[in-house]
Amino acid sequence: MKTFSMIILSVFLGWSGFAQTIKKETIPLKHGAHGGKRTDAFMQRWREYGLGQFIHWGVYAIPGGRWDGKTYTGAAEWIRSWSEMPDADYDNLYKQFNPVNFNAEQWAKQAKQMGAKYMIFTTKHHDGFCMWPSKYTEYTIANTPYGKDIVKELVDAYTAEGIDVYLYFSIIDWNHPGYYSGGNINGSPEIKKALREDPVNYNPFKTAAQREKYETFKAFTRNQLLELLDNYPAIKGLWFDGSWDAAWCKNAAWVDSLGVELRAKHEGLIIGSRFRSDEYGNRHTDANGILIDDYDQRFERNLPADMAETGGNDWDCVMTIPENQWGYHSDWSLSYVKTPYDLIEMAVKANSLNGNFVINFGPDGKGNIRKEETDIARKVGEWMAVNGAAIYGTQHSLLEKQDWGYATQNGDTVYLSVFNKPMNNLLRVKIPKSKTRDMVYVIEKAGFLPTKEPVRINGDGKAGSYYRDKTGASYYDIVLPKSIRDATQPFVIVIKLKEVDKKDRDAYQQALT
Repeated sequence: MKTFSMIILSVFLGWSGFAQTIKKETIPLKHGAHGGKRTDAFMQRWREYGLGQFIHWGVYAIPGGRWDGKTYTGAAEWIRSWSEMPDADYDNLYKQFNPVNFNAEQWAKQAKQMGAKYMIFTTKHHDGFCMWPSKYTEYTIANTPYGKDIVKELVDAYTAEGIDVYLYFSIIDWNHPGYYSGGNINGSPEIKKALREDPVNYNPFKTAAQREKYETFKAFTRNQLLELLDNYPAIKGLWFDGSWDAAWCKNAAWVDSLGVELRAKHEGLIIGSRFRSDEYGNRHTDANGILIDDYDQRFERNLPADMAETGGNDWDCVMTIPENQWGYHSDWSLSYVKTPYDLIEMAVKANSLNGNFVINFGPDGKGNIRKEETDIARKVGEWMAVNGAAIYGTQHSLLEKQDWGYATQNGDTVYLSVFNKPMNNLLRVKIPKSKTRDMVYVIEKAGFLPTKEPVRINGDGKAGSYYRDKTGASYYDIVLPKSIRDATQPFVIVIKLKEVDKKDRDAYQQALT
């Protein structure tokens, strides 16, 4: 399990140097990080998911990246921002939204077969269209030909399958008359500098009227978030987007208080690092380098290289199947489309670095998950059905990254996920020196998932290491049997480690022969 006891990390796992160090606060903050890493059962459940599903779905699925015979090459869910897409035409698409093929139970069963333990769904994207019948706007699913509450259908169906649900909510709302951006803080060094140097007097609004109207937008946003928590009490968390808006960052105190209100209303509510900034406009981590809220959301379509890059934080990676298409785009030839192999490798890597991995799907305007995505989900699921123990509830291993693939760990059991099969069919595994004086690690036994069928070590059945280097690390050669030598899919070897006294090592290993 992804447990974060500092004793276990420093003594057993040996990566205490990577664990998040709470830095001495050098900048007084009222709205930075509040407290350290969560240790409650709700957050521990989140850490153990391993694999999730993201669904981007809204009225943008109707044009599917095309309008008036032209193809939009950007992300399909952003098509309203395209110069070739008239705002009025887009804003009336909801009158056509009638996904007659939508089947929430079918989607949930597909997600379960894929092996997903949680799902994130877009309740409202940047266009402002609500996939639930919000009482605070007319721009909702209630006023479409479909009419039914899609969010409720999905929450009920996924919960029934044992899959936890998180709701995506965009801070950006192009439809609300009071919404105002003030600029993208990520893309504007000038805004960042102004917030850093004089956050009190920094003003992203051009007129007093804009500021006044924005207050109505803030009240609207608060009402909708509370409404979601009221309507769907089974959800586990909120996944925010669009908080790079300068106007939102300027309102750090208000957003901070809103977060407190949301958490008080919903026990155990999990919120990622995209919800708010500190008063200086720092997002994800505050001015003192400490993670804001519950987990790090910076790894969108990107995986950290190593544990150091994660900063010891909880984190997840949300990943598209095409290069950068979240919503439905009718043309997948615009970019590289990831294979099941690609996605499985990313999922294992993420979990080997104490993260969760989330695969995105973009249904079409009729409610179909496209065949290509269905096939990918099925193939990922087939692998997970055999090898899921290497993902679920595992954590960063004491083994360093090795050329053949990745290692994950659960207690004294280590899962070796092999993506680069050695040509000589000998899997050389480096076991590091123990962190405990006068103790060493030995491989007690090894086998394959899912049956844990035994495999030979060093070719002669002995459990002794092939050799040891000057660092004290031991090297074992695990012999790959004939049944796996022609494997075309990644496979998992399970090894059980035992820590023994150095002086007893040889006797212990001989006893295993």
